[in-house]
Amino acid sequence: MDQSSTIRRELRDDVAEHRDPDYEIDPLFVNRWSPRAMTGEPLDEAEYLPLFEAARWAPSAFNNQHWRFIYASREDDEWDTFVDLLSEGNRAWASDAAVLAVIVSKTTFDHNGEPAPVHSFDTGSAWQNLALEGARRGLAIHGMAGFDYERAAAELEVPEEFAVEAMVAIGERASPETLPDDLQAREQPSDRKPLEEIVHRGGFATDAE
Repeated sequence: MDQSSTIRRELRDDVAEHRDPDYEIDPLFVNRWSPRAMTGEPLDEAEYLPLFEAARWAPSAFNNQHWRFIYASREDDEWDTFVDLLSEGNRAWASDAAVLAVIVSKTTFDHNGEPAPVHSFDTGSAWQNLALEGARRGLAIHGMAGFDYERAAAELEVPEEFAVEAMVAIGERASPETLPDDLQAREQPSDRKPLEEIVHRGGFATDAE
C-alpha cells in the first residue's frame, strides 16, 4: 500500500485536489493552508483564544518564549488601527477577518539581556502552532507580510527590544466568490517543493549547472 494512502483518506476535499504527500504524516499538517475568504462575522473569545493557547506551548531557547501577540477583534475600538496597517491588497480581504493580530518577538534573552539569535525562529514555531490549531478548528488563518512594520511598532507601542515579525488574519471561512475577482482563482491550497529540493544529507547540495 502506498505510504500516503492513509493520510489521503483524511484530507479535506478542498485540499486533496491540490496536495499529495509522499509519506504518511498527520493530516493536520497537509490540511493547513491559508484561505483569504472570510465571512466578516465576529468570533467569540472561546473560539479564537485557544489558538493563542496553542502558540503558548511552542518550543523556545532557554524557555524564553520570545513571542507576543497584539490583537484586536472587529468589535474593539482598535480594529480600524489594525486594518489601516495592512497593505492595500491585503486590506481588500483581511478586513473581513474576525481578529487581526500583529506578531512580535523579544530580541534578547530574559536571563542575561544578550541578543537572542533564534528569536524569529522560536516565534515562527509559535505561529505554526496557532495556524495548526486554527486549521484543526476549521477556521481561516492567514499570515501576512504585507503591512506597515514601522507604523505597527509605533501605533501599537511595541517596546524597542521587540521586533515586528508578521500579521495574521483569523476568521470564519467564506465562499471564494466573496473575494475580489483577482483573488478568487488563488483561493486554493498551494503545493510544496519536492522533499529532495529542501532536504540535503551531509551538506548543501547545489546544481552545478
